[in-house]
Amino acid sequence: MLCLNGVSLARTFPSTKWLFARHSCSKLFVGGLSYDTNETVLKDAFVQHGEIIEVKVICHHVTGKSKGYGFVQFTSETAASTALKEMDGQLLDGRNIRVDYAHRGRL
Repeated sequence: MLCLNGVSLARTFPSTKWLFARHSCSKLFVGGLSYDTNETVLKDAFVQHGEIIEVKVICHHVTGKSKGYGFVQFTSETAASTALKEMDGQLLDGRNIRVDYAHRGRL
């Protein structure tokens, strides 16, 4: 669902639910990762905030090296919202990470 400050707009405006069906407030973008941060480290940093469905560190398709960002998807929007508030700006593997809601393209 598309979110505004962690609140699902589809819940606020039920008639627009179909517009936001492909977006989720439970998936977070994590930027500023150390190139040494792997999926296990990323998951361990976020799991304290709720149950996680998937963790993905994005890597270059040829070299296999991290591109410095990834995604964490939680089972609930509440857990994702808490993780965003608690983890944005925190130190992970020697780098201050940036956390935001993940989305496809710009609105």
